[in-house]
Amino acid sequence: MSEEKAGFIAVIGKPNAGKSSLLNWLLDEKIAMVSKKANATRKRANIIVMHESTQFIFIDTPGIHESERLLNKFMLEETMRAMEDADLILFLLPVTDSLQSYKDFLSKKPKIPHVVLLTKCDKITNKQLLKKLSEFEPYKSNFKTLIPISIKHKSAKNYLLNELQKFMPKHPYFYDPELISTQMMREIYAEYIREAVFEFVSDEVPYSSYVVIDRIEEGEKLDKIYATIMVEKENQKNILIGQDGKTIKKIGIYARQLMEKLTNKQIFIKIFINCNKNWTKNEKILINFDF
Repeated sequence: MSEEKAGFIAVIGKPNAGKSSLLNWLLDEKIAMVSKKANATRKRANIIVMHESTQFIFIDTPGIHESERLLNKFMLEETMRAMEDADLILFLLPVTDSLQSYKDFLSKKPKIPHVVLLTKCDKITNKQLLKKLSEFEPYKSNFKTLIPISIKHKSAKNYLLNELQKFMPKHPYFYDPELISTQMMREIYAEYIREAVFEFVSDEVPYSSYVVIDRIEEGEKLDKIYATIMVEKENQKNILIGQDGKTIKKIGIYARQLMEKLTNKQIFIKIFINCNKNWTKNEKILINFDF
């Protein structure tokens, strides 16, 4: 029997690099929030993936970005802490992007080893891929290995995990192998609702919103979820509700479908909207929300 390995991998990259999509793909479950809009992920989340005798704990992090906004500073601090706490950093770079975000990452002088993951490789030809790989030649002393990948290819999952397995320390499992996340169910539900907000509402509203699960009433076949979406301005509240309540209804249906798929139970969801002026700039509120 193979000796157990277990380790923490901080998943790092610029906003919208595809971190959450990668983790959902590795897990075969919809846990991490996905949005086409940048800066959707706000907090660290541990995603647990088992592969052979290795337990990977992937740390989903907010993207690396600079901002004067207090909330964004808290998010950057989350990412920097994850980089310090992990055994390995997995740096994601879409293959069609320049190396600038990688250079910015190196400028932060990461103290632990890292692997570069070139994502979305299905979007380019083999010739273009070879050219991109050659661009990393001057930096080869910085990373452990360079892995090109496309999550559209089924065989890519084993290939990636086999490569990452080489860098995991020998250690007993940190968590029950049956677990897929260290997040509480209410945290996952809150992220589902927030993803729905990103899906159906544009402009600044998604970035000015926060979701609180007020209570969960569990039944044998039906769970009832009561949640509040908090925004900064009254007009944002009106946008979320929409004409004749159409927008908030869409948000509720979208989130409910994600919850039902995860739990295999029927879900009733009731969403309230509250306005708390400038909460993203209030340090006490941000600390209360565990940022």
